[in-house]
Amino acid sequence: MFGTRARRALGIATLGLIPLAAPVVLAGSASAHGYTQNPPSRSLHCHQGAVSDCGSIQWEPQSVEGPKGFPEAGPADGTLCAGGNARFAQLDDPSKPWPQQPMTSGQDFEFRWELTAAHATTSFRYFVTKDGWNPGAPLSRAQLEPAPFLTVDFGGRRPPFTVTHTGRLPSGKSGHHMIFAVWDIADTANAFYSCADVNFR
Repeated sequence: MFGTRARRALGIATLGLIPLAAPVVLAGSASAHGYTQNPPSRSLHCHQGAVSDCGSIQWEPQSVEGPKGFPEAGPADGTLCAGGNARFAQLDDPSKPWPQQPMTSGQDFEFRWELTAAHATTSFRYFVTKDGWNPGAPLSRAQLEPAPFLTVDFGGRRPPFTVTHTGRLPSGKSGHHMIFAVWDIADTANAFYSCADVNFR
């Protein structure tokens, strides 16, 4: 009799622990997502309808995720704006009429990301295209300045859902350029990528 009662109590106790344990297991698999709002990313322009025929990115502008390690690793050349994700290949199409955000070269600028899930973060990095780059071709490493003009270290902290930081825009730029932003995640093998077309004055 005692053995049956003990087994029943143990079973109830075990079942009681399952709801507590489940969030711990699921929390590790939650994915982070985000995109640049300032300057507006290509994915945001698609989401807002400023550019049409964008495919599925128009419903999930936060999902441009790919392998991290850029520029030594990461997405292949020609697929940078889509994060190497074939589902979002429209983001790499240079023939689309991408709006260009006006900017002033050499001035401070407030960068802003909108996140739908926050992850432990290594850094946010910003690259810009070289003078004489070819806007009629998909973006490649060779078209970008080799070093980021701005790096914001996070040291593994989780950012807020709206992330802002101010940095100095590169000097001596004029006309149409691309800002390529990389959000490096600390506790996964991935990063999030964002392409923004800008026009330096």
